[in-house]
Amino acid sequence: MSKSIPPIVPMSSPDLTDAERQAVLAVLQTPNLSMGPQITAFEAAFSAYTGFRHAIGVNSGTAGLHLCVRAAGIGFGDLALTTPFSFVASTNALLFEQAVPVFVDVDPLTGNMDPQLTAQAARDLHEGGSAAQRWLPRKGAQPGAALKAVLGVDVFGQPADWDALHAIANPYNLSLIEDSCEALGAEYKGRKAGTLAEMAVFAFYPNKQITTGEGGLILTNDDQADGLMRALRNQGRAPGDTWLSHTHLGYNYRLDELSAALGVVQMSRLEELLLKREQVAEWYRLRLSRIAGVTAPCIDKNTTRTSWFVYVIRVDRGVNREALAQRLADRGVPVRPYFLPIHLQPYMVERFGYQPGDFPVTEDLGKRGLALPFSGVMTEEQVDLVCRTLEEVL
Repeated sequence: MSKSIPPIVPMSSPDLTDAERQAVLAVLQTPNLSMGPQITAFEAAFSAYTGFRHAIGVNSGTAGLHLCVRAAGIGFGDLALTTPFSFVASTNALLFEQAVPVFVDVDPLTGNMDPQLTAQAARDLHEGGSAAQRWLPRKGAQPGAALKAVLGVDVFGQPADWDALHAIANPYNLSLIEDSCEALGAEYKGRKAGTLAEMAVFAFYPNKQITTGEGGLILTNDDQADGLMRALRNQGRAPGDTWLSHTHLGYNYRLDELSAALGVVQMSRLEELLLKREQVAEWYRLRLSRIAGVTAPCIDKNTTRTSWFVYVIRVDRGVNREALAQRLADRGVPVRPYFLPIHLQPYMVERFGYQPGDFPVTEDLGKRGLALPFSGVMTEEQVDLVCRTLEEVL
């Protein structure tokens, strides 16, 4: 078997300057390492950017999604429509509360939830009986369980069709949660990702558009949900509770001051960071258009601005993706399959009885997606090297 050489191009790199480093050092000169002025400033930056009243900093996008599920009142046995083509956190947030994710297959071009299938699933689940049964997993769902929510995902920085999802959710009074962890800066019909549902979540892992190292943030205009989620992130302490008083069952989901300080500076550079990523994506698009056997990402007509999180190409069906990935690794170019379908993860198969073939579009995209090295600090020469190597090994 061939042995991969050390990467000559990083898979991803954060875009940091002396301003970020100085901001973090400044926090270390204070006694406030948690629950101080930096988290307040970071949240204010998001309220200003989105126009939403409430921005709640948390220590991961996963934590943010979990708090949204709690705030929406989704609990044991409840059903929520969502996508199997996502990072597992969007499903896990439902499982944390013993809810049942009801998967809907995705659009083959964008990888986002198929609105027609989602609408049919909502109708059938509302009707119940045999119509509902076709959407439920083989095991793990309670008879007569109520459909409570739609949890949509903005895949790879491209928003889902949120007008369609609203039209589906509203007649049945379903909560609508936007997983925008990959889409900060994107726009749907001129509206910002993260503002397209009742609650939304961003994430700031080092490969994201901005980074706080680890971290996430929730947006909502719902005053009651805001109060509950702020209490839940801080061990369930409600207003008026002392440090050892806990009104709710809560969590330690706080975002620390060092991370928040990093995020404040990153948010001040957001447009710069987005433009740099757009430039790298354009370099890729131009070069990939000349390479047979792969397809560059497709941008939907409703996406008025793409926010490039990762750069995922699709190999043609006749191409052996695993062999291709190994040949690239042998040449020092790291790549990753993106995404592996959630319903075929071992714990999901064990719990719900899913099988290959249940969601054919998701599975096809999962077999053919390949993330190339990507970040805002990549040079044109590095993009050229990746594409030349890809063409040679193909």
